[in-house]
Amino acid sequence: MDMAWQMMQLLLLALVTAAGSAQPRSARARTDLLNVCMNAKHHKTQPSPEDELYGQCSPWKKNACCTASTSQELHKDTSRLYNFNWDHCGKMEPTCKRHFIQDGCLYECSPNLGPWIRQVNQSWRKERILNVPLCKEDCERWWEDCRTSYTCKSNWHKGWNWTSGINECPAAALCSTFESYFPTPAALCEGLWTHSFKVSNYSRGSGRCIQMWFDSAQGNPNEEVAKFYAAAMNAGAPSRGIIGS
Repeated sequence: MDMAWQMMQLLLLALVTAAGSAQPRSARARTDLLNVCMNAKHHKTQPSPEDELYGQCSPWKKNACCTASTSQELHKDTSRLYNFNWDHCGKMEPTCKRHFIQDGCLYECSPNLGPWIRQVNQSWRKERILNVPLCKEDCERWWEDCRTSYTCKSNWHKGWNWTSGINECPAAALCSTFESYFPTPAALCEGLWTHSFKVSNYSRGSGRCIQMWFDSAQGNPNEEVAKFYAAAMNAGAPSRGIIGS
């Protein structure tokens, strides 16, 4: 009885998550939620092996939505991918920057984000991710390692001064510690990229949250997570329409 009740609770969780964050995609069938790439600026149209993926992106080399050149650019302080400068308030600590590199690798390379892909009306991409359930430990470690680095904004998706061609702090924005702009782990992981992530109550290895970090020698744990939420969606959860940003 206890096991049956736990399974029912997990199914309800998946249905609620799917209802709140997923939707059909314009060029794909409703069930096309697994092993897919976003329709975005640098993503491949379909995932495939990439033996030469660089550095922190290498865990996705067996099946990736990113190219080797994209993976190399993700490791630069100011890459050509988006002309985004991590050091906009002075040098970002390396222990902090590695989380942003890993975040970029997950976004650009993962083929396991299908249940959370949403259509958007943006000039530079047609799809984004929304409310991806990030494992709580990955978020907490990200916040801990970045709390003493500096930034000037709590939402990095918009509001920058792009006059020079790279992102600079707006005139009225003050550089301060991450902890002052992001007082909690959830404030960082959920607010940074306009709710691309939602901090999960589940832990790494649970099969119910997306891991930003994993050992590819043990396989990609996010495949199981995507299958779980996709199954819930295909069981009949409702969907939502196009969003603006």
